[in-house]
This record gives sequence, structure tokens and C-alpha cells, in this order.
Amino acid sequence: MTSPSALRRRSLSTVMAALVLTLVALLVPALPASAHDELVSSDPGADAVLDALPSQLTLSFSADVLTDAGATVIEVTDAAGTRLDEGAPQVAGTEVTQALTGEASGAVRVLWRVVSSDGHPIDGDFSFSVPVAASTPSSTPETTTAAPTPSTEASRAPVETEPAAAAPSETASETSPLPWILLVVALVVVAGALVYVFAARGRSNSADRGTSGR
Repeated sequence: MTSPSALRRRSLSTVMAALVLTLVALLVPALPASAHDELVSSDPGADAVLDALPSQLTLSFSADVLTDAGATVIEVTDAAGTRLDEGAPQVAGTEVTQALTGEASGAVRVLWRVVSSDGHPIDGDFSFSVPVAASTPSSTPETTTAAPTPSTEASRAPVETEPAAAAPSETASETSPLPWILLVVALVVVAGALVYVFAARGRSNSADRGTSGR
């Protein structure tokens, strides 16, 4: 006959195992997905104010970008919607370079899309600005009926405006699941050890009682 102490130990081990399994069942669905690659920096940077449009745009990512045909797309447009990108973007490891052409003034918007090293497409956008070019002053002579006395109108340069640049946005930035995975593994190992210890003690006590009863 099983003693009350042995029954209590078995009940405790059963309860511990059930609690651990319940905890694992709750934590596993809540684990975040693996973090995708992300845009680390750009040249020009977001919200930068430049003297003129640069000859190229460079994007730097946290891991190598896939070089599949059509996987990388970069569109650069000025405030009027005119395309400033020229040719296809060039991918070299973690960097993507896009040649630029033309003259821009005001806000310049950059739209990008790449395929990260895990095969998942990511995209985003940001803006920088180039000052509005001032118009050339013009002189207009004035004449009177008495005697021609030319005068020059004062030139008025247009007020420079710089539209606010849109803040950079990026999708698929997520936290790493490694701490959660380690926590779950540790809990499972501890629970297994407790169950094994309690079960071994129960078998040992049963064997001792059986020997004493003979």
C-alpha cells in the first residue's frame, strides 16, 4: 500500500509538471517572430538639408541584401513628382547605391524596397531637401516725357521655403525572440529534473517498504 508521503510527492510532481506545461503553452504562441533586416543608415540622411542634389544615394542595411532581379527598387522624386533616379540600383553586400540625375529644389522623397537575407521583403521611405533656387533679378528701364532717366527696379528674390521632410518609416522591425526561447528551455529542463527526482524517490520508497514487509 502506498504511504501518504509517497502520494503527496507524486501529487506535487504532477502539479509541477502541469504548471510547466501550461506556462510553455502560454509562452510559445506569444514569442515574437524572427527579426528581419532593417535600414541602418542612408547618405543623404533623413531630414538632411543639402546645397544640391547629390550624384548618388546610398542605403546601408543590417545584413546582406538579396541580389535577385527586381528585388531591389528605389524611387527618388522631387516636390513636383519628377523622377530623379537613373538606372537600376546596385547591390553590394549590405549597401545599395542608386545613381541620381537632374536638378531638384525643395523636398526630395526616397521610396525603397529590398529583400532581406531571410527572404522577406522590407520597405520604407524618408526625405531630404535641397534649397529652392532663387530667380535671376531683372531690370526694367523707366522713361519720362521730359527727359529719359532710366531706373532699375529693385529685384526681389523669392522667399526660400523648405517643406518639412517626412520622418523615415520602416516595416518589419521586431525584437529578437532569443530571451524568450532561453526562458522556455530553462523552464522545461527544470521541470523535467523535478519530475525525475520525485519519481525516483517514489520508486525508492516503494522498494524499501516492499523489502521491509517480507
